[in-house]
Amino acid sequence: MRVAVISDIHANLHALEAVLGEIDREQPDELWCLGDLVGYGARPNECCRLVQERADLCLVGNHDLVALGTLGIEDFNPEAAEAARWTANALDDESRSFLSSLPPSAAPEHAQLFHASARDPIWEYVLTDEAATATLLLTTAPVVLVGHSHIALAVTLGTGLVEGGLAPGGTTKELEGRWLLNPGSVGQPRDGDPNAAWLLLDFEARFASFRRVAYPILETQRELREAGLPEALASRLAVGQ
Repeated sequence: MRVAVISDIHANLHALEAVLGEIDREQPDELWCLGDLVGYGARPNECCRLVQERADLCLVGNHDLVALGTLGIEDFNPEAAEAARWTANALDDESRSFLSSLPPSAAPEHAQLFHASARDPIWEYVLTDEAATATLLLTTAPVVLVGHSHIALAVTLGTGLVEGGLAPGGTTKELEGRWLLNPGSVGQPRDGDPNAAWLLLDFEARFASFRRVAYPILETQRELREAGLPEALASRLAVGQ
């Protein structure tokens, strides 16, 4: 089975459409989304509808839950909090219903999925060896997928130590042993590459292929500014930070 994995769309419709176009060319068997469909960006309802139509499996993320009002906003920085309040007002009933139906973790055949981590599916960033080791030790699937950090990663447990790290576009990994993978962010990458990120998995051939896709960043920036969202959220898109 071949699966496309996306995460952290953050209401960036242009990035999502570009990624879905690339996914269509690959014709995978399924599409999985690791959450954070909304927050930061200006097109939350359109992104929710596209994911609802296209994804075979979808998780809920912390920004989704904050926009729904089921998670507190106090842990967000000022720009994220302002965007969350804007998103909460912008969400329509269909988007709210869809996001409310989603779990923060899932266990389809071949993999275990978390928006954030196995220790904390909503909030924990897997950015350290300790956090990666903990999630791998708390799971049993050969492939563990996480999002949330907006940084594409591929790590595995060697002889008691985590091996691997950043997975820039073009990275391919043979999935021998157990792996923890983060596809990176569709809508707001933070690994220095502004192009939208996604991951192609082939569970039969046992490989993971990290992909990046250019999209019209200027259009997304224009939409954020017209919506009155914080300037920092628009400017960071150009540098992938």
